Amino acid sequence: MNMAYTNKTFEDIDNWLKINLNEERYIHSLGTMECAIELAKMFGLDEEKAQTAGLLHDCAKCFSNEKLLNIIEEKIKNVQKSELLNYKTLHAPVSAYISAENFGVTDTEILSAIRWHTLGKVEMTDFEKIIFLADKIEPNTRPREYREEILHILKENNGLDKALLKCFSETIKSLVRRKLAICHITIDVYNELLNCEK
Repeated sequence: MNMAYTNKTFEDIDNWLKINLNEERYIHSLGTMECAIELAKMFGLDEEKAQTAGLLHDCAKCFSNEKLLNIIEEKIKNVQKSELLNYKTLHAPVSAYISAENFGVTDTEILSAIRWHTLGKVEMTDFEKIIFLADKIEPNTRPREYREEILHILKENNGLDKALLKCFSETIKSLVRRKLAICHITIDVYNELLNCEK
């Protein structure tokens, strides 16, 4: 039986991921799927959509940088130059592309959530926010203390935005410490989220 929102079965997708991801990334993808469903339940969102987005969000993660850049150049028209500053985020638009091309995903919110799960974007939907967070706090490979901290924040008033602000703050600090370029999109999201605590 096909998964909702794709033209493949779970087994088809699972087998593809096992072949195309390393073991840690595969385990992370399953954890993100489980966490996405958990957060969808928490916020009354479509759990089957969350399952699909969580499972496929990193499907291109283990492609070579050369392959990612080739797909972006040849197939994906709306990638900004600033998104290419850090090779670790190249997989996000390509994962959205592969989700559509290989697995028949047509739901625009699923594809957008996959597309923006690394950098984020301004005016994210609640669904896009939970996929972004699920990637950061899934239980299989992420630190338990950080996961518990974010889950606690999510229970607060305006918890989704507060949890996102915490994630973006930590990401920016990490990039600064490592002297890595920061995409302006990430800064724009951070600035937007600062208002959530006022």
